[in-house]
Amino acid sequence: MAIRRGLLALGLAVAVAAYVYAFLQLWQTSVPSDLSLPSLDPGRYFTQEQLDSAASYQAFLRIDTLLALIAQLAALGLFAVKGPGFMKESAAGRIGTGMMLGMLGLGFVWFAQLPFGLAELWWERDHGVSSQGYVTWVVNYFLAAGGEFLFISLALLIVMALAGVWRRAWWIAAAPALVAVTLAFALVQPYLIPDQHPIQDHALARDARELASAEGIPGTTVRVQDTRNLGGSPNAEAAGIGPTQRVILWDTLIQRFDRSEVRVVLAHEFAHLSRDHLLKTFGFMALLSLPIALIVALATRRRGGLYEPAAVPLAIFVVAALLFVTLPLQTGFTRRIEAEADWVALNTTRDPAAMTGLFRRLGRLAKAQPDPPGWDEFLFGDHPSVIKRIEMAEAWKERNPGR
Repeated sequence: MAIRRGLLALGLAVAVAAYVYAFLQLWQTSVPSDLSLPSLDPGRYFTQEQLDSAASYQAFLRIDTLLALIAQLAALGLFAVKGPGFMKESAAGRIGTGMMLGMLGLGFVWFAQLPFGLAELWWERDHGVSSQGYVTWVVNYFLAAGGEFLFISLALLIVMALAGVWRRAWWIAAAPALVAVTLAFALVQPYLIPDQHPIQDHALARDARELASAEGIPGTTVRVQDTRNLGGSPNAEAAGIGPTQRVILWDTLIQRFDRSEVRVVLAHEFAHLSRDHLLKTFGFMALLSLPIALIVALATRRRGGLYEPAAVPLAIFVVAALLFVTLPLQTGFTRRIEAEADWVALNTTRDPAAMTGLFRRLGRLAKAQPDPPGWDEFLFGDHPSVIKRIEMAEAWKERNPGR
């Protein structure tokens, strides 16, 4: 017995050490560890009127976001208590009933967050940040919920099936299985983004080819998305994995920004692909989902674990609460990979002035507070602040004089 306990303790210690090592590896970036950002005054880049307007604008959005999160947790808390009562309405069997409860829980969240989403859109329209109509927003909100319904249903199908095989150890296999499902979604996601077309500007298309080659991913697909129905500030994204990866530029970005600034955006998005940031994000999700799945297994044990549909409402609430608690860790990770993409873009374009101009203009259009409160950046900052991105451009210039 003592030998068995010793082996179990040794195995646990090895597993924990491997977990910590994997986490630290994912946390590393190519940004120089000794890089020191200068402390810049936002007043050098924005007028006092712009700074005051951004501060009041963002203050409302922070409160709205916090209230939306609280409403979500409250709705799911209520559902965790009342949810099992809906089981009598289902004759879909064990897994089917669990999936029904999962979709019902998402419906609770949908209605709880709807007024806060509408309030955010009203505020953006009132300040000229978005021109999206309310009907279009509600339709898009509904369609996004449809995608979430599909994912949650599939996740519950997998988890409850695993719980049918391993009543208490299902969580070990669930974490990698759910990440695999998310990877499958990421593989097809570029084909689900509407209104894409090739770059029409020949000079910009040539820039895209040159930048992709410079970052070691020649031939990467670049598309332009017609965003007339999306509203909001100009944007871009890197999407897909392996054969489906591509960079998507919003048409408003091309129309409203200088060519040198669009080059910086292209280099930034190519960096996400060349540095495998999407795969690193999935790795981070896998590491995060493993302890979450364990806690869910322990929390639902008194309801029969996730083998029983009655445990599903409580499981959803526990997951939402844990994701809220670990939000600073999630945003901290994404800030690091976004900072790395900025650094790679600087090394590729060698144009810190264009990066500074890009973020000055984006900050003005989005009414972003250049130097937000520390707690806001800690909790919600999934990108470096505007002033930190400008400071990185200045730091690169200092390290590379004459380039």
